[in-house]
Amino acid sequence: MSEQKSFYVTTPIYYVNDAPHIGHAYTTIAGDVLTRWHRQRGESVWYLTGTDEHGQKVLNTATANNADPLSWCDRLVNDAWKPLWQQLNIANDDFIRTTEARHESRVQKFLTELKDAGYIYAGKFEGPYCVGCEEFKLPADLIEGKCKIHSKPVEILSEDNWFFKLSAFREQLLEHYRKNPNACQPESARNEVVSFLEGEVRDLSISRSTLSWGIPVPWDTKQVIYVWFDALLNYATAVGLGESKDFSKKWPADIHLVGKDILRFHAVIWPAMLMAAKLPVPNQVFAHGWLLVAGEKMSKSKLTGIAPSEITNHFGVDAFRYYFLRAIPFGSDGSFSWEDMSARYTSELANDFGNLASRTIAMLEKYFDGKIPEVANEPKLSGALQSTVKAADLAISSLDFQGAILQILEFCKLVNGYVTEKEPWKLAKQSDAVNKKELSDVLYNTAEALRALAVLFNSVMPQTCQKLWRALGVEKTLGKLADQRISNVAKWGQIPAGTATSKIEILFPKIEAEE
Repeated sequence: MSEQKSFYVTTPIYYVNDAPHIGHAYTTIAGDVLTRWHRQRGESVWYLTGTDEHGQKVLNTATANNADPLSWCDRLVNDAWKPLWQQLNIANDDFIRTTEARHESRVQKFLTELKDAGYIYAGKFEGPYCVGCEEFKLPADLIEGKCKIHSKPVEILSEDNWFFKLSAFREQLLEHYRKNPNACQPESARNEVVSFLEGEVRDLSISRSTLSWGIPVPWDTKQVIYVWFDALLNYATAVGLGESKDFSKKWPADIHLVGKDILRFHAVIWPAMLMAAKLPVPNQVFAHGWLLVAGEKMSKSKLTGIAPSEITNHFGVDAFRYYFLRAIPFGSDGSFSWEDMSARYTSELANDFGNLASRTIAMLEKYFDGKIPEVANEPKLSGALQSTVKAADLAISSLDFQGAILQILEFCKLVNGYVTEKEPWKLAKQSDAVNKKELSDVLYNTAEALRALAVLFNSVMPQTCQKLWRALGVEKTLGKLADQRISNVAKWGQIPAGTATSKIEILFPKIEAEE
């Protein structure tokens, strides 16, 4: 029996010309939630993120800060990017830097093999180039000589370069997307890619002769490899392209998560490169929308980039992770709103989820000396849980994070309604055996529902759910929270009677209004 292939998910590798903003965090958290969920499905998982460190933009920024480019990259990676992912509880398996030897040597080997196969040729390039995008632009990409994305004038470059025969793969790419519509999602993104491929597809200049900061072209060391050709290969070089026997255990990638502004690189250029090398193409490229500020894409260059710490310092890390996937349909643009986040924090996290946990643990302490009562079953709750698990799993599988969270939240609200309807505080005042038994049943069922909610929300809010798991006292009997299987969540009656609970801190403390 062959070893199970890993469910392999990647984020884009991020430019290190500046510190990360919440747009970068949005993509990385989405990948983290997805991979945590798949781990709890019992799958082998590999999650990659990293930094893109070559190119004109990085060199310009380093120079402006009186630093050499590698020192600049080292400083930002070690002082900004990696610490942020730790702070946001990102459980990535690897972090790739394009300045690493493992990447550079494999890129050069890949390029040499494409040249030997006849897909690389010498030519002359002249045309518009956006440093912000690190992209050669077509006329349709410009408005009055400015890049549509960065609203800045482009440069006109004229160089003797090496070219990749991208046009040779136009029909093969079209056939791929016609046969595999899920290979590029959402549908709007696939339509955009197909429309581009149905037009004129030009060969791609893949080297720069006027730039020194990059990976040298192996047979022409006066030129460096175009930053995007270099960067795209990270997804394969990080898992051993051309040099590791384990490469096939991870490749092809199952999902590339990207912003929609870099869709064409990932859904046209990247699969064409792989086709030329006779390697499997990614199973899916998913292009999510932009986080908007004042109606524009978040951008450090436009001073609209918001540091994640501005939000996490106020609302906490788990609320940050929750909000963006809850508030914005993944694949659509969405505007960040402090007021909306504050309202959802209070109503959904503090009141619906946090308060349910606090009052349940408090009532178990007060009425049952902090012990879980006899096992009981409420068909309405157990039946709803089965439907919730099925719907949430289906939603996560299609990257509908908002849909999954809403399903789990509805179950949480149902449990709150159950507690309100049963009024255990009133049952506790009655001394007869009937009411005592009903009180026992209500609190067992509520505790069991919290056990399920801790598992279902764990991929989104791991710190919060760990606190709840600890308060329920179930680690000794049920095992670690991270090891709980999604397929087993809906089995009712898992918490043994007599399990000792412990006091729980307020999961989502009241927050003061921000000026």
